[in-house]
Amino acid sequence: MQSKPFSYLFTVSYFGARFKGWAIQKGQPTIQGKLERVFRFVLGNEDFTILGGSRTDSGVSCLEGYFQFFSKEEINWENYFDRLNQNLGGEIKLLGVIATERSFNLIAGMKSKTYRYFFSDSILHPFATAFVAEVSEGKLDFSQMNAAAQLFEGEHDFRAFCTLSESKSDYQRSIIHCLISKSDQFSGEFFSRETRMMEIKGEGFLHHQVRKIMRAIWYVGLGYWTLEEISGRLELPEKNWEKIPPAPPNGLFLWKTELQDF
Repeated sequence: MQSKPFSYLFTVSYFGARFKGWAIQKGQPTIQGKLERVFRFVLGNEDFTILGGSRTDSGVSCLEGYFQFFSKEEINWENYFDRLNQNLGGEIKLLGVIATERSFNLIAGMKSKTYRYFFSDSILHPFATAFVAEVSEGKLDFSQMNAAAQLFEGEHDFRAFCTLSESKSDYQRSIIHCLISKSDQFSGEFFSRETRMMEIKGEGFLHHQVRKIMRAIWYVGLGYWTLEEISGRLELPEKNWEKIPPAPPNGLFLWKTELQDF
């Protein structure tokens, strides 16, 4: 329970390649860790708490996310906003801030999250691989991949498509939509004209869920799996299935976060 009386909601974007995820880890560069260091430096105190809305994995980027900032004192952010962004160095960018009621709970206020995973079955320039994952095992069947993506829509037990945790018992999640399409988000001499993306929107996601779903869809596109392999894992999630490795983090972006009205 937060005791600090003033609450602010920040919108944030970041390029996650050099960071070991959102959450603070001792001796590792993380998004939250850098935010806290910069806020301490610019504000001149450490009497605040930062609560993230999405704990992205190591190497994952974010186009639009949120974090809640609790302070004992009321703050006029116009006096600090530009300096905060200057000291964040460009890889993390604060996009906006509003004051909220003290009772506002960011975690409970999440309505949906949309992730995009960019990939190509073409050989990529090294510069492009910071944003797009290379599927080098062969050519992909995109019509089969779209059929596979649609199997994930709806409410399912996703324990066969996430990293399990001893502290978690509820693996039921709802996927609003999941689709494969062409993408023109990245272009230029270093990028393939055949870049595709998976867009997946849900109310919330389990650890590695998006990346394991992406890997499963690649398996179908490469002909390693049939559609029945996916539907079987969704229908019998507690069966002792072979574990799926998550797709690499470098193609994954938290694209949009929707909040409940407040």
